[in-house]
Amino acid sequence: MMDEVAQAVATGAAGNVVAYMLSGQVDALQAKITRIFRHQSTEAQAETVHSLEVHAAALSNETESSEHVIEHWARLLRSELSAHPDVREDVEGLAKDSTTGSISIGSQHNHGSGAFIGGNNYGGITFNTGNERQ
Repeated sequence: MMDEVAQAVATGAAGNVVAYMLSGQVDALQAKITRIFRHQSTEAQAETVHSLEVHAAALSNETESSEHVIEHWARLLRSELSAHPDVREDVEGLAKDSTTGSISIGSQHNHGSGAFIGGNNYGGITFNTGNERQ
């Protein structure tokens, strides 16, 4: 029986599989998936990688929901973890992986009237149109 942490790790990794698919990075994911499923035969590995491409296309065409694809990959990863506990480190790595790097979320508040590009504007605005008036 697989422990709850391993199940959560598999689900997190499956979520990142879908994140890779949605961000168009299936090629980057193939090596990670091949490593995780390294105990499979060559043919089975090829089918697993092909499944990545099929699911990515289905998500792109909106013929499958991301929840369904996460569920599918979580099941595959849990099965592999159960059969081969030595892949846990690789699955954990995929679960911790970030497809987008760090993201900084902030907010900007502008009050008053006028153009606010790149920050609050305190003071006057000068427009240089190239037509100098004298």
